[in-house]
Amino acid sequence: MAIEIPTGLTPELVPLSWLLGTWTGAGRLGAGEADDEYFIQTATFKDNGLPYLQYSAESWLTDENGAILRPLSVETGFWQLDRPLNDSDGGPGLIPADMVPALRTADDVEALRNADGGFDLVVNIVHPGGISELYYGSIKGPQIQLSTDAVMRGAGAKDYTAATRIFGLVNGDLYWRWDVAAQGKSLDAHASAALHKVNS
Repeated sequence: MAIEIPTGLTPELVPLSWLLGTWTGAGRLGAGEADDEYFIQTATFKDNGLPYLQYSAESWLTDENGAILRPLSVETGFWQLDRPLNDSDGGPGLIPADMVPALRTADDVEALRNADGGFDLVVNIVHPGGISELYYGSIKGPQIQLSTDAVMRGAGAKDYTAATRIFGLVNGDLYWRWDVAAQGKSLDAHASAALHKVNS
């Protein structure tokens, strides 16, 4: 599958451009054992002209035939290359950015390559129930590995201490796996899915 890079995309989003669009598909909770439950998910990565991708995902619990039983979860967040922010970047809050992006050319982006030939990432994901994850990781071609640096929990939130996520593009489909440490248990298989792109 050829990866098309949209015209006018902020240069530093080019390494993430293969994620752009809406993806939908099915997955399993846990390690995918015979008694693990099924779900479907729709995930969207979109560009709004700023140097990050907006991410959202909704999931529904299903039976083994894919019939929806009930809503399962929703999450939202932001994905971007990990680099020091400067006056060309907006924020915090509504402080406006300069009119030009911080990284203006492909050479500017190439200078951020890490020792493994990929790019370092920072990803923020927020969940209902007072939980927010801060991930650091890397992207190398169509492969992403993330590990939590911090998990913020509200006073009434359920126990959840760490997570890892991996993503990969395989024959045009987005495969992912999510391992978590929660409810007093160490890092273990939480969920995995294969999603098909439905639009760009």
